[in-house]
Amino acid sequence: MKLWVEIQLIVLETPLSLRTMSNQTLVTEFILQGFSEQPEYHVLLFSCFLSLYSVALIGNILIILAITFNPGLHIPMYFFLCNLATMDIICTSSIMPKALEGLLSKDSSISYGGCMAQLYFLIWSASSELLLLTVMAYDRYTAICHPLHYSTTMSKAFCCKLATGVWVLCAFNAAINTGLMLRLNFCGPNVITHFFCEAPPLLLLSCSSTYVNSIMIVLADAFYGILNFLMTIVSYGFIISSILKMRTAEGKKKAFSTCSSHLIAVCMYYTAVFYAYISPVSSYSAEKSKLAGVLYTMVSPTLNPSSIL
Repeated sequence: MKLWVEIQLIVLETPLSLRTMSNQTLVTEFILQGFSEQPEYHVLLFSCFLSLYSVALIGNILIILAITFNPGLHIPMYFFLCNLATMDIICTSSIMPKALEGLLSKDSSISYGGCMAQLYFLIWSASSELLLLTVMAYDRYTAICHPLHYSTTMSKAFCCKLATGVWVLCAFNAAINTGLMLRLNFCGPNVITHFFCEAPPLLLLSCSSTYVNSIMIVLADAFYGILNFLMTIVSYGFIISSILKMRTAEGKKKAFSTCSSHLIAVCMYYTAVFYAYISPVSSYSAEKSKLAGVLYTMVSPTLNPSSIL
């Protein structure tokens, strides 16, 4: 009895800030706000997004199978497209099942571990797609601007190294950003104003200092977003310049046809990413981020195979 009284006195004498800190680790799940808070739209939204997810999943699987079993498509452009389709499947499959479940049931919670796993695969797939689009732009640049050296430059070994480098580098980037998120403490509020676990709304829920996380996000945005976008634009600048120098109209038409579809996919994807991420965390807008999330996690994976082919 005496020991119990002493324990109670110690707890009462503990500063409030320390007791609050001890409670910050009690958040074991988050609540996903979802697409809409109005239940009457849930059935319609479920039908639309299930259709998009099905088309994206089936379309990208067919692309992978077609490229894998058709020897005539074993060239660099289709090799990188196969990698892009794989990342599209990872991106949509890490998000959509839980989002669709939230539209059907009243339970829109996601465990802490599940949220961190979703964040990891989202960062990994999204950053990989940005790098792959840049690599594909370089492939088109080499094919059009240096056609005589194309087979030597874009050898099978070099393409495999590029693809492996993209996967490993982006997995490492995802591990760093997810690890930094894991070190944060989350106190009372646990409602994520999105339909999946994304870095900006998670940082807004944290009770810890998010300075290091914000710095890493800015660096990642600078590298994956701005730098890769500039490299892609420069590549297409050289491509367009070379095409305009071609003498025959047939040659120009053929060259443009091999690049225009990829350029459309690049513009679509970067527009969504810039709209969602190239802005301070403090100016985060839930509705804007949801719209951008739909574009680069569902619409883009659905249209990528058809647009690039």
